Amino acid sequence: MQLSKNFSLAELTKSQTATRMGLDNNPSEDEQENLRLLCERVLQPVRDHFNHTVTISSGYRNEVLSKKIGSSSNSQHCKGEAADFEIFGTPNIEVSDWIKETLMFDQLILEYFEP
Repeated sequence: MQLSKNFSLAELTKSQTATRMGLDNNPSEDEQENLRLLCERVLQPVRDHFNHTVTISSGYRNEVLSKKIGSSSNSQHCKGEAADFEIFGTPNIEVSDWIKETLMFDQLILEYFEP
């Protein structure tokens, strides 16, 4: 199922941990809708602006999976409202600054940044 031009549900729910542990990581209809909105409002505009592949390292994860990886069951990932991603070859600060200046979002976390 495509969530936007360049993003699929499979890519936003893929988890090696879930696969390895035999965990079901399928989102509900509401969570799928949240993922669609995330793609439409954030991920696709980032992809279109930078014109490079956006690699998702962590998208949707249900509460069980979230706990298994040491994250909170209250994480926005559990609601389909968050994704960790990178554009290889583009500094994270550049992507973060563009998102901050251009897009509407709830929370923006810049990880692994060294000035």
